[in-house]
Amino acid sequence: MPAVDFSSAGSSEREAAAIAEAKRRYQSDPTSRGPRDSLMGINEEVVSNVGHEVGATHSVEEAQAVAAYLRSQAPAGTFLDLPPASPLPPPPGADAVLSELYSESGEITAAFAKTFHLGTQLMPEAKRRSIWAIYVWCRRTDEIVDAPRSPSDPDMLGDLAEWQVRLERLWERGEVVDVLDLPLLDTKIRYPDLSIQPFLDMIKGMLMDIPDLGQDRYETFEDLHLYCYRVAGTVGVMSTPVFGCAPGFSFEVAKEPALSLGVAFQLTNILRDVGEDADRGRIYLPREDLERFGVTEEQIFEKRMSPAYVQLMKFEIERARRYYQRARRGVRMLAPESRLPVQASLDCYSQILDKIELNGYDNLAVRAYVSREEKLMTIPSSWYRTTELSQVVPLWGEEKVEM
Repeated sequence: MPAVDFSSAGSSEREAAAIAEAKRRYQSDPTSRGPRDSLMGINEEVVSNVGHEVGATHSVEEAQAVAAYLRSQAPAGTFLDLPPASPLPPPPGADAVLSELYSESGEITAAFAKTFHLGTQLMPEAKRRSIWAIYVWCRRTDEIVDAPRSPSDPDMLGDLAEWQVRLERLWERGEVVDVLDLPLLDTKIRYPDLSIQPFLDMIKGMLMDIPDLGQDRYETFEDLHLYCYRVAGTVGVMSTPVFGCAPGFSFEVAKEPALSLGVAFQLTNILRDVGEDADRGRIYLPREDLERFGVTEEQIFEKRMSPAYVQLMKFEIERARRYYQRARRGVRMLAPESRLPVQASLDCYSQILDKIELNGYDNLAVRAYVSREEKLMTIPSSWYRTTELSQVVPLWGEEKVEM
């Protein structure tokens, strides 16, 4: 199945009604949710992984002053709800504030997405920083749903509704709430083709993970494919305007390979994390696949390997690799300076599938892991795959990538 653009697919009626009501409640009385002890999506786990407090070096007042300056510099029509304004002088230290917040975004990316971060190191600085800004928004969105919650803070749906309102106001009016919103605002201004739709679609994907509202089982691969698009394929769509397209290729043409790469990454995550997800009561593998190979949910929860489970994993790994193969077509559609970062990320992440195989297909009790040294050793072959020569003389065992 090719990667499908699900951007026109709505949430289920139940999910749509729930988020609409939660948004209505928040917009009618934003103070009802009370003050926050930390930035949304920045919890103790994030702080621990990064190694220091996040978003604490600058005040909300500084953020608002820098945001006002950025809005005043934006081209006419960037923010549909704002009348044209005269450019403002930059507030003191505006460039330093933005630079520090972009660097902090890079630290968050490095802490949670090591392979992805390694790929961004191969990009020009301006593009690298914008990709970090997009990733941090995605990370915060994910943390709203997946992070542990205290009994005094159970309202995951309310948080997602507030988060969506914040996103819409940033896109429509250039509004920010906290300092970590600034890099995304700056990126939105720098890349006018960056659409809000994949961001909204990712929030829809998070709704699918909310207990008692979304789902923790998927009947068919088509159902899972929608989830993969929303939580990961969207990242490819968000990133493509930043990567840029090569002459002769448009965003619409490059979109399908970008979607395929996001779906490949998410399928890889699912296969890597089968055991960990089972510990949380989740099984993402489609029920139709379990039934086809004679694997039961009880077997997965009990983490029992069997010949049938091995055959199931071989089938799922082959499906994920087909998505990587489709994604490879898109690398040469990107601007030249963006090809190596994307190719390296693709090559490094796909090695997780190799590791699952080397672990005897045991992803129930063993986590597949690719070391930093192995990733670095991959970069020369990734570089070669981006060259014109590779189209004539592919690497040993590989075929020429058809456009």
